[in-house]
Amino acid sequence: DEPARERAAPPGPAGPARRHTVEHMEFRHLGNSGLKISEITYGNWLTHGSQVENDVATQCVRAALDAGISTFDTADAYANTKAESVLGDALKGERRESLEIFTKVYWPTGPSGKNDTGLSRKHVMESINGSLRRLQTDYVDLYQAHRYDTETPLEETMQAFADIVRQGKALYIGVSEWTADQIREGVKLSKELGFQLISSQPQYSMLWRVIEDEVIPTCEELGLSQIVWSPMAQGVLSGKYLPGQQPPEGSRAADDKGGADMIKRFLRDEVLVKVQQLKPVAEELDITLAQLAVAWVLQNGNVAAAIIGASRPEQVSENVRASGVTIPAELMSRIDEVLGDIVEHDPAKTAENAPQRRPG
Repeated sequence: DEPARERAAPPGPAGPARRHTVEHMEFRHLGNSGLKISEITYGNWLTHGSQVENDVATQCVRAALDAGISTFDTADAYANTKAESVLGDALKGERRESLEIFTKVYWPTGPSGKNDTGLSRKHVMESINGSLRRLQTDYVDLYQAHRYDTETPLEETMQAFADIVRQGKALYIGVSEWTADQIREGVKLSKELGFQLISSQPQYSMLWRVIEDEVIPTCEELGLSQIVWSPMAQGVLSGKYLPGQQPPEGSRAADDKGGADMIKRFLRDEVLVKVQQLKPVAEELDITLAQLAVAWVLQNGNVAAAIIGASRPEQVSENVRASGVTIPAELMSRIDEVLGDIVEHDPAKTAENAPQRRPG
């Protein structure tokens, strides 16, 4: 079979700097599977059900559909299940076969009782049923382990996933923020149980490259590809946060519902100064800094899709213009030169940031 890295490679050779006019969305295979997804995927992590009103969330989903996005990523834990409900309502009436709907399981849901979290067979089997009900669909295209569960035998989790696939409730299985060793063991068990892991969903951006040394080579070898979250480093790579200035009102950094905590690591003046220094690179390609950030992750042949979020419909229309952009090698090198040692490469960060015990 053709390796995932070749099947997922960006279309077209690296040529001179140019602006790509979006005529249509580009699609890539997810891992070594036959499933194709939109290389810009719409996610509703910190927005739907919590940060923006439902009617605006629906407008954002409509904007995504209008822009050619067919792939939507959510999780049962987002806004404690509300995000799935909002997405289900927003997609109502769409042809189901034309969509790829992804969700996840692991973090606490409901009242956060002792079995309302993790990857035990009980929680996984109950969670898929709840997700399908909220999403108003008979199946999800991809069901993902939202983190690795240190308190449940991996065999138990993988058997539950195998049963969900056989029941037709999920077509494919993926993981999120697993280490290379965890992915390798998961793939081994999935093959023994008659299904395959096809994807990994890690954080990845110009500033956060911890998957490059271990996770990506392992996934290339085993036939998985990446669906990356936070390609704009929580919005920092959009250039809207300026050194020495307070975050703009209404921005992620000003959000006390979870956004501000995640973005802290990037809100240092030394980072913000260097992000501003990327403007000439974006200008040479005739794209925005945000589009440059999304296009950058898509240059990696093991990346199948970049997840974008939005609190306004126009953000979707703007960021989707990163689809199909080719960044020439000399500009990729210049980005590395500009960012220098502020980039995080340490592969140990994946394990360090993972929960050591099941949250409850």
